[in-house]
Amino acid sequence: MEIKFKPVVTYRMSGTAESHSLTQLSCRDLIDISDEPLERGGSNEGFAPTEFLLGGLAACTNVISNKIAKKNGFKIDGMDIEVAAQFNRLGVTLQEEVDVVFPEILLQIKVVSNATEEQQEILKNDLPKYCAVSKVIRQSGTNIIDEWHFSAAD
Repeated sequence: MEIKFKPVVTYRMSGTAESHSLTQLSCRDLIDISDEPLERGGSNEGFAPTEFLLGGLAACTNVISNKIAKKNGFKIDGMDIEVAAQFNRLGVTLQEEVDVVFPEILLQIKVVSNATEEQQEILKNDLPKYCAVSKVIRQSGTNIIDEWHFSAAD
């Protein structure tokens, strides 16, 4: 049986407010929680919404990097991703509307791989093209600085 590829699909997620800061999230057959830290009046039971966004960037970086590697004939044996984001909090504190919430994000990507220098360049160039989360963030006006560090697999 052939599976027909659909280029556009609909994602569905639901959220139920359990309190003023805690939201139970459901997607597919999974449940997660978003919450605010104690210092912002939450119960610190999950990532804040903005932290989920940054986590999505790290996760997308991993998934798409591995797809790029597979497509281009090399392997990623390990990857560590650090995200450091400048966050303009004027909007979330209701002081004023902010057009670019994250003016700059530093994305440090440490890769253990057998990739040649040419393949490393393909990975660096293709990741921003194909990582959906990165595209959305970049198109919002955020400057994402990618710092790549490659080391050979043992």
